[in-house]
Amino acid sequence: MPAFFSRRQLMAGAAALAACIPAMHTMAHAQSTAQAPALDGPVSLVVGYAPGGSTDRIARLIAERLTPKLGVKVSVENRPGEGGRLAAKEVKRTPAGQNVLMLGNPAVMVVAPLVFKDAGYDPDKDFVPVSQVSSYDFALAVGNKLQLDRAMFLVGRLWAHPEEAVFGVPATGSLPHFFGLMVGDALSVQPQIKGYGGSAPLSADLIGGNLPIAIDTLDSLYAQHVAGKVRILAVSGKKRAGFAPHIPTFREAGMKIDADGWNTFFAPSTMAPAKVQLLAGAIHDVMKDPSLQKAADALYITPVVSTAAETAQMLKAYRQQWEPVVRRSGFQP
Repeated sequence: MPAFFSRRQLMAGAAALAACIPAMHTMAHAQSTAQAPALDGPVSLVVGYAPGGSTDRIARLIAERLTPKLGVKVSVENRPGEGGRLAAKEVKRTPAGQNVLMLGNPAVMVVAPLVFKDAGYDPDKDFVPVSQVSSYDFALAVGNKLQLDRAMFLVGRLWAHPEEAVFGVPATGSLPHFFGLMVGDALSVQPQIKGYGGSAPLSADLIGGNLPIAIDTLDSLYAQHVAGKVRILAVSGKKRAGFAPHIPTFREAGMKIDADGWNTFFAPSTMAPAKVQLLAGAIHDVMKDPSLQKAADALYITPVVSTAAETAQMLKAYRQQWEPVVRRSGFQP
């Protein structure tokens, strides 16, 4: 026969079940907390360049927002030297248990291991990709002395006078150097690459009329373009930059090339996988913050929201694109 319960018995059972729910929730939370890796100290974000550059600026925007999210102090440490390689060699030696990430770029993690006989680190064995946080385009600019306002006019001039294909770049062996070779291939001209000691002297020569053509990162040339001191004819992205929508891409200008650079966080291979995932998730969430994205745009930085898996996929594709260009150049430091 079916069992029947009195109203009083049903109410008592419901009350007992309700009393159990908070305890069950507390137990489940305790179990999930125990399973999550603990950040038992502050986090250091290592930048291999002096303060003030685009890599340093995006690192500081992220550190400011990671501190409250992780509940520990997150700070930026600048360790300049050897074009960023010094920081990579130091972070590689980080003891297990320390919370250290390096914000690396292609010059350090793709080019240097190809052109140096011993860079002092192996990007695959010594590091684990955590999260890409920004991308940047390369730009081709001319000085006002040339009086050109479209890339197609420059192409026609270089075809007629290939000896004028002198491309200034911020440094030999830099990404703009190798992108300049890509541009030369696209135009079927052999460019002469002229390396400078950074973006500032490169821009000074371009503005002063001592250099006809420059290739550098878009953010390095854009302020001079806005001021009317130089003219950027094309940018290397697959689409126009959000902060410079009036400048066409190389493809729009008739050259079938696109390329970019990036800033990506890497963990030393000594870091526990669970902690890598924790930091990757936190950085991914921080990069979605509208205030960060707005601040990055104001600094001419294109923010990127990427998971650890997406970052690893990006690195694989990036190496496939750039390694043949670097090797074919025969460049030696």
